[in-house]
Amino acid sequence: MITNKEQIIEYFKSGIKQTKDFKIGIEHEKFLFNNSDNKRINYSKIKDMFTALIEFGWNPVLEKENVIGLNKGGKNISLEPGNQIELSGDKLNHLHEACAESQDYLFELRQVTKKLGINIVSAGFDPISKLNEIPNNPKQRYKLMTQDMPLGGELSLDMMYRTCGTQLNIDYNSEDDFKKKFRVVNSIVPISIALFANSSLVEKKKSGYLSYRSKVWQNTSRGGLPKFFFDDLNFEKYADYIINFPILFIQNQDTYVSATNYTFKDFIDGKIKEIGNRLPNESDLTTHLSTIFTENRLKKYIELRSMDACGWDCLCSGPAFNIGLLYGNLDEINELISGWESDKIINAYLDAPKRGFNTQLMGKDLLYWAKTLLNLSRKGLESRDVLNKNRKNETLFLNHLQKVIDNKTTNADHMINKFSKNEDLSELYDK
Repeated sequence: MITNKEQIIEYFKSGIKQTKDFKIGIEHEKFLFNNSDNKRINYSKIKDMFTALIEFGWNPVLEKENVIGLNKGGKNISLEPGNQIELSGDKLNHLHEACAESQDYLFELRQVTKKLGINIVSAGFDPISKLNEIPNNPKQRYKLMTQDMPLGGELSLDMMYRTCGTQLNIDYNSEDDFKKKFRVVNSIVPISIALFANSSLVEKKKSGYLSYRSKVWQNTSRGGLPKFFFDDLNFEKYADYIINFPILFIQNQDTYVSATNYTFKDFIDGKIKEIGNRLPNESDLTTHLSTIFTENRLKKYIELRSMDACGWDCLCSGPAFNIGLLYGNLDEINELISGWESDKIINAYLDAPKRGFNTQLMGKDLLYWAKTLLNLSRKGLESRDVLNKNRKNETLFLNHLQKVIDNKTTNADHMINKFSKNEDLSELYDK
């Protein structure tokens, strides 16, 4: 049982790894549409798809009698509120392995979606559907979230039902290493938003944003980029933060209980009568940490969460960009951002979804900073010098971003251009 803050600090310390044991974990979400009517697929079609994927060695994950996901080895396919699917990849050693994993998953997914008449959309925001058109599923926690989340953020339901992102999970070798990495990843959020923008269409129209997904997450309950993340944030300060943070829900045996009127401190103090005043265990802590929807967050590793979903051709570019900085060149990027002012970072964060590369940060536009960071990332990946079977290092995964910067044209711009020619919905689907 968890009875004090020190146990939570120890939880974070237990994530410390030796540098040689650092892993890379990539999570990415996709929208699924029926190709017969261009509508998001319902839970019945999800079940058909999961059944078909079982033929590739996936095993069903059940909640009560309902299948809500699949697993295979260290990989999981989970079901999001609007039947988006997410691959949570295995913990892998380098980008070559991580990208091979994604390609294997793509191969399996293509076989199944083709057979079932399903189209995939790789975008940060659903470019087609209205919110009230999107079917749900029987995953219990989503019923509570649909009820409670809008109370704290006006676009919370859009976040749940109409967004998709790419997430990178990274390790730390000490508390000081965590502090450096967390400061860096929060400082570069505006640049990530601009560089990986891929959600410019909403309901078949130009949204006025390059990353409408980011706009939504800025107006989502429990989300954002807290200013105190730029302080000298250590494990104890993060523990204080999450202890005093409201609980979203509690899993109590095989049911979920709404707990938005309580903080995690109330849980530790045994004050939640709806669950018999029981105390939290490590599983409860893990659930609480995963329902704090900030741009980056701490578990037993650091989660980077500011990238729009990307097509299969550029899926590895975001992880590569960040791994080059954080595993390959941390001291240099930390030195670069050390003089950045938190207020200016937050202002850029708020501007970036709409203005993209034209957003200003510390007297330069984000295109300048993206170019600077890409060079530092390339240097970091070159120093890692992890080779594939063709003797190529991990810098090959930066080629997409180099084109973005050279052409000053993001995936969001391409989406507008492709669709604007003839407003053909098929242009939005993955080829």
